[in-house]
Amino acid sequence: MRVPDAAIREAVRVVRAGGVVAFPTETCYGLGVDPFNNQALARLFAVKGRQRLKPVLVLVRDREQIDRLATSVPPPFLPVMARFWPGPVTLVFPARPGLPELLTGNTGTVGIRRSPHPCAARLLERLGSPLTATSANRSGAAPARTAGEIKAAFGRDVDLVLDDGATPGNLPSTLVGCRNGRLVCLREGAIPFARILASLEG
Repeated sequence: MRVPDAAIREAVRVVRAGGVVAFPTETCYGLGVDPFNNQALARLFAVKGRQRLKPVLVLVRDREQIDRLATSVPPPFLPVMARFWPGPVTLVFPARPGLPELLTGNTGTVGIRRSPHPCAARLLERLGSPLTATSANRSGAAPARTAGEIKAAFGRDVDLVLDDGATPGNLPSTLVGCRNGRLVCLREGAIPFARILASLEG
């Protein structure tokens, strides 16, 4: 199935107005808000029942949008981005000063990835700006794999759901950071960290 263009346009309107949109990614459904809007982020945390010190990952459309979020791209990230983006690998960058603390969890870093899911890609293209993509679930519950699961879990707390069928719902994205010039695994996920390292050595 394909989400109609009108629904994508409505999702963009909702995000720009400070609302919460659920949309499919290559792992599970995510909850999208404007990552630069403190009020939207506060609502996102309230909807999820999420601890305020847990950072929120962000999707970008392309390399240029990283500059709105991060001060630099660590050199070890470049081959990972070339080989695994778009894909379920989230890279943790040094955050730009002034980003909302709710976004970074006051860590000084921000997690970023590109999604290969057609619906997510269309939404990012139309929006023209980064978008949060924290998993669509109440804190502690399993991430939603379908639009029906989102509606059952959140009801009207989510303003709009882009229904594009079931997502794989397997593992979350692999979380990768950089320390002392070396890649480090912060969370194992859909792509094993060992496979990432092996691909870069080959």
